Amino acid sequence: MAPVTVKPTRTDIAIANEIAEHTNPELEQTAKALTWGADEHVLLALAAAGWLYARMRPAEERRAANHILAMSLVTAILPHILKSAFNQVRPDRLTMQGHRRGVPFSGQARDAFPSGHAVHMGALASAAGLLPPPRRRLVRGIAVGLSLTRIALLAHWASDVVAGFTLGIAIERMLRPLTLARWNTDPGEDERGHD
Repeated sequence: MAPVTVKPTRTDIAIANEIAEHTNPELEQTAKALTWGADEHVLLALAAAGWLYARMRPAEERRAANHILAMSLVTAILPHILKSAFNQVRPDRLTMQGHRRGVPFSGQARDAFPSGHAVHMGALASAAGLLPPPRRRLVRGIAVGLSLTRIALLAHWASDVVAGFTLGIAIERMLRPLTLARWNTDPGEDERGHD
């Protein structure tokens, strides 16, 4: 058992109870399908594919791909480490009414804190700050929407999602100077004329 127990807030419980009372199988199936967009396996595969593609692109694109891959790796590993330190029961384990209305069971019963999906999405939303405003808004809207699916599925308490999203932002901001620095590019870049 993890050494630190995290308890949901009153607001967390109120939100989960409202979802359990008002959800339906169609909504739950939609949220379950959408939540795959924030899954670590999907994001790691996309980041790795982007990184490979960027190897033949200009230096700026290679730096961005390095950043996305590093960010994806850290946000995939860190939530697992934190979940081993924190113990919190998922809201879907505490509702019979929600299961009758279509709420599925998610992950390990005591791995609610923090939301790993939200960690990934917080990092993505933060990295979107490097994009032009219209794309930035689109990426951030998608990131928030995908994070909210974790609450709709009762896989996480609202505070787990907020904490995960915030942690993702912090991770991306800490990695940015390391992965996007001009000196952190491929050796031989000057020889290829991509500077």
